[in-house]
Amino acid sequence: MMRAMTLHKPGQALRMETRPLPAPGPGEVRLRVSACAVCRTDLHVVDGELDLPHLPLVPGHEIVGVVDGIGEGVTHLALGDRLGVPWLGHSCGHCVFCRLGRENLCDQPLFTGHGRDGGFATHVVAEAAFCLPLTLPMDAVHLAPLMCAGLIGWRSLRMAGDDAMKIGLYGFGAAAHLIAQVARHQRREIFAFTRAGDTQAQAFARTLGAVWAGGSEEAPPVLLDAALIFAPVGALVPLALQAVRKGGRVVCGGIHMSDIPSFAYRLLWEERQLLSVANLTRADAREFLAVAATVPLRVETTIYPLERANDALDDLRAGRLQGAAVLVP
Repeated sequence: MMRAMTLHKPGQALRMETRPLPAPGPGEVRLRVSACAVCRTDLHVVDGELDLPHLPLVPGHEIVGVVDGIGEGVTHLALGDRLGVPWLGHSCGHCVFCRLGRENLCDQPLFTGHGRDGGFATHVVAEAAFCLPLTLPMDAVHLAPLMCAGLIGWRSLRMAGDDAMKIGLYGFGAAAHLIAQVARHQRREIFAFTRAGDTQAQAFARTLGAVWAGGSEEAPPVLLDAALIFAPVGALVPLALQAVRKGGRVVCGGIHMSDIPSFAYRLLWEERQLLSVANLTRADAREFLAVAATVPLRVETTIYPLERANDALDDLRAGRLQGAAVLVP
């Protein structure tokens, strides 16, 4: 048997349930979950801000686990292998986007903890081809946030461009605190933007190498080359555009954001660019994990037992977390 925190209706608390242990099908593996980080996308799922293919549903897509069941046709994995399971759980492989190497935009995708059950559980079944081999010498609790916060942060940083040396991070949570360290390792300057008055988050950002930290409504001391927005607040877009130089880029890194208010064209003029990140690819994961092996990452976590998943979601929703919340069965 397995235990799982299950969503039955958006807006309601997750329920702890006991279920039969699932058998992996062809091309699948079953993992015994070691840790699952809690992402803001999980909040969007639970709060009903994303359309859900089916209910009930087990959320969670920042999973680290150990293989304890192997389905037919899986020959490259063995019992006991440690794997990561990210947000992208399946792509069709034949649509125009998949053929172009842009599986993050697949027309018929499945997402972990959205279209298929995720890692807020003791066990999870995943498509073997979309699991990530993990060789980093880190424990599961500190690896789990890398499976989405790290990957989305990496894709956002890449979209900012190699020429972006002064980078603003709007919303200094799980993704920002990881990618700030990667960017500093690449000798870029980081400017951290937090909720107004959040001096604790600003101090935390400085300990990770930010050269400046302030409220999101404040202007940085210099014009930025790029800004990455991780907070799901549309009102940050005009503020970020105002903060970047001519030709600068503003990258929205979340899957959901409140409406962007109207703003003067002059904020976009002079070839500033407004971009969004959609999901991730397996290539992103391979690149980021290789980079993470060279950066002495400090992964800030708060651990919750599985049965306290609702508390973790509440703390994330209220902004009471520094770094990432991680569930441990």
